[in-house]
Amino acid sequence: MIERYTRPEMGAIWSQDHKIQQWLAVEIAVCEAWARRGRIPEEAMIAIRGASCDLERMLEIEKETDHDLISFLRATGETVGDASRFIHLGLTSSDVVDTGLAMQARDAADLLLRDLDEMIDVVGRKSLEHKDTITIGRSHGMQAEPTTFGLKLLVWYDELRRQRERLVMARDQISVGQISGAVGTHAHVSLELEEEVCADLDLGIEYVSTQVIQRDRHAFFLSVLAVIASTLEKMTVEVRHLQRSEVAEAEEAFGEGNQGSSAMPHKRNPHESERIAGLARLVRANAIVGFENVPLWHERDISHSSAERVIFPDACIVLDFMLHETTEIIDGLVVYPEKMLANLNMSGGLIFSQRILLALVDGGMDRQEAYRLVQRHAHAHDDRTFRERIEADTEVQARVSAEAIESAFDPWDQLQNVDATFRRVGLIA
Repeated sequence: MIERYTRPEMGAIWSQDHKIQQWLAVEIAVCEAWARRGRIPEEAMIAIRGASCDLERMLEIEKETDHDLISFLRATGETVGDASRFIHLGLTSSDVVDTGLAMQARDAADLLLRDLDEMIDVVGRKSLEHKDTITIGRSHGMQAEPTTFGLKLLVWYDELRRQRERLVMARDQISVGQISGAVGTHAHVSLELEEEVCADLDLGIEYVSTQVIQRDRHAFFLSVLAVIASTLEKMTVEVRHLQRSEVAEAEEAFGEGNQGSSAMPHKRNPHESERIAGLARLVRANAIVGFENVPLWHERDISHSSAERVIFPDACIVLDFMLHETTEIIDGLVVYPEKMLANLNMSGGLIFSQRILLALVDGGMDRQEAYRLVQRHAHAHDDRTFRERIEADTEVQARVSAEAIESAFDPWDQLQNVDATFRRVGLIA
């Protein structure tokens, strides 16, 4: 592997200077391969191995050439002297640019995988902490049936593990180079040389290319970043709902000195979670551009190039931030089990309607008849709770024992599989 740099943090990976260092690594790796074949003499390689490219000088030349790769070659050549004639033998611009981009994306994926691993650990730990914290499950925003807060988090934990698998796959898909020349025919460089160079750069190869690495790889990479961002938004949307004044079951950490509103001192807003929602839109939008970049003209055009200079750095940097921010939100989340229990009990037992329905069916009543009976009591408006109405109904008494009714209104009776679910996911033995 060509060790011409240490792998930096996300912002540095996508800097202009780091990009041209990647280009230089590609060019030197090609020269090394030519030297092994006797095409470049060792005295020239000594100069080439010491090559550098000053970004300011390159940009100055680009004002004249209006071509970044040619400007890079000229600026690099000035540091090499006569040996510069051996640089870029048989290559086209995309060989360097696309292979360099693959190296940047690979390294960015490594950082995102590190971020994901940290988040998976935090969510898993928090899930175990609240495995038996009972709360109300909601559908359509309405109270449905009991669950536990740990199960909510366990859903996220398992989803994040799937996202990690997808990101590993996307990393593999994007980590390929090409050294195939104009229109990709290997007319001036052999397939064997391409394989050597890509191996030296710790990349796979594009088995068959045009003049560019095919953009389905890039679209897939960006789409995986987008779906990860969507999972983070999903998690933080839940935090936002739980923090609402009317719910108040959990909230973002609110440190000493924090202020939620310029006008209302009482406010404790879920501003970090809202930030994640906004940024997720950006990452998804970048994925759409990636899809648009797949159908290029013939063997190559550069309509993708200008867009990729924006969407790749933006998507990777934004998702890197989102992963750190969401991990911090979940790690510091303040949970109110007493409020969860109070909200669960506020309906007077309505959340157990299915349990009564099933008890009546087990007692021999027709299901539709049982449904109408339970619904009538659930929708009634009087001074009694749903449970009191059920216990006073003679039709219910005739088919369901008092013990069975007691069991039906016990939330833990229907949460007997919580531990089994955690075992299936692998968080407990």
